[in-house]
Amino acid sequence: MRLPCAIGFLIAAHVSAEAFDLQGHRGARGLMPENTLPAFEKAIAIGVTTLETDLALTRDGVLILAHDPRLNPDLVRDPTGQWVAAPGLTIRSLTLAETQTYDIGRLNPAGKYAGQWPEQVPQDGTRFPRLLDLFDLAARTAPIIRFNIETKLSPLKTDETADPETFARAVVEAVRAAKVEARTTIQSFDWRTLTATKRLAPEIATACLTMETPTTTTVAPRDGKPSPWLGGIDPAQHGGSLPASAKAAGCQTWSPFWRNVTAETVKEAHVLGLKVIPWTLNQPADMAAMIAMGVDGLITDYPDRTRKLLAEKGIAVAR
Repeated sequence: MRLPCAIGFLIAAHVSAEAFDLQGHRGARGLMPENTLPAFEKAIAIGVTTLETDLALTRDGVLILAHDPRLNPDLVRDPTGQWVAAPGLTIRSLTLAETQTYDIGRLNPAGKYAGQWPEQVPQDGTRFPRLLDLFDLAARTAPIIRFNIETKLSPLKTDETADPETFARAVVEAVRAAKVEARTTIQSFDWRTLTATKRLAPEIATACLTMETPTTTTVAPRDGKPSPWLGGIDPAQHGGSLPASAKAAGCQTWSPFWRNVTAETVKEAHVLGLKVIPWTLNQPADMAAMIAMGVDGLITDYPDRTRKLLAEKGIAVAR
């Protein structure tokens, strides 16, 4: 893609002015079982800037690392070694002790999901980590690494998870207890938790996630009203601009699905003082295209591929 000279100059200046934020998605999902300590150990060994992960809250109020509000049949085996059946119990209905009876160390070979990650190395016997376990791992092995932690809840399925205020309060308390406020970003598609976070802890950075595809959107109006995902923010009141909407929500970062990114929206976000961290890129050609647009970092299942690309381009990884 050929960029106009003026835009190209601005992008080059932006990339060179600040080191690149390389985020390992769910640790390093392409290489190790997602959201497990082995995945985060792998990401640290590769040299990521940021460990990206997802959160669920158990019945007894403990934050564990899990992408899905329910036990996922593609990932989870029960205490007898059998893959759990769909739809799976909600994590919110289980205590921490109960979650520790499940094995998340390999992909279900009977599911289509497993075929997406041929390089993933099984780690049988692996359990759901607590957020505290991730903080402890980093303190021992990578004391300056950053965290990007996502609250996984939906305004369309309110019965599956804690409410936004409870969820946000639990995350804020955990981050403060670990004393990692300055190195943590809380992100979400459900911006209700982000506005709650800002009310509870204005010192903790937030990232507004967005997604627009032909089948799924978190930003389009619903039933004639603004999207319920956006926590009361109406993009129509901000010229239809997602960067401006993210700014209005108090976010420091706009984190869109990578296919929704354009050079124009990156420039707009930067003018507003926002960082742009797209998700989730796994092919070097796509990564290179995002880098050319001037993004501040990216989220990837294969941080090893990104490290190689950045080295080839002479771009420093943030520390």
